[in-house]
Amino acid sequence: MVLVLECIVICFILFIPCVIVIANGVHNGAILFEKDVQERVVQMGLITKEKIARNAKLFKGITLPVMIAFVIWAVYGINGARGFLTPFLQIYALTMAEGLFDRFFIDVYWVGHTKAWTIPGTEDLKPYIPKKTLLIKWLIVIVGNPLIAAFLAGIMLLFIK
Repeated sequence: MVLVLECIVICFILFIPCVIVIANGVHNGAILFEKDVQERVVQMGLITKEKIARNAKLFKGITLPVMIAFVIWAVYGINGARGFLTPFLQIYALTMAEGLFDRFFIDVYWVGHTKAWTIPGTEDLKPYIPKKTLLIKWLIVIVGNPLIAAFLAGIMLLFIK
């Protein structure tokens, strides 16, 4: 039951920065779009390349460390997991929950089927997440998440016995 709640929390850790990014204008979310969309919003004068780069650094520089810290705290601090297999499975569950939430809720539903992420003047560039990018994102979830879980569990095995 605790792991289920932790999975929900990790999804919100991803969701909240996405809300914050588009709160002051969806064009600020250009950091999460393909280059063609970014170039268009710059051409339209909605944002500068420098602000896109700054926003991307902030988004990744805050969101990823917070997610990793939460995963480690949840697995080792709250759940008290030790060794390799138990932490690996818990980290894998958390990363899969986040990955599936990102693919299905954020990419498919929120970006793909609502107007929340539509930047006026870029509608002709939809879908914002092309099939090639979506395939890469799915490969990261399916192949990358177990590798990330193994890496984190292996590193933590060195520090926590």
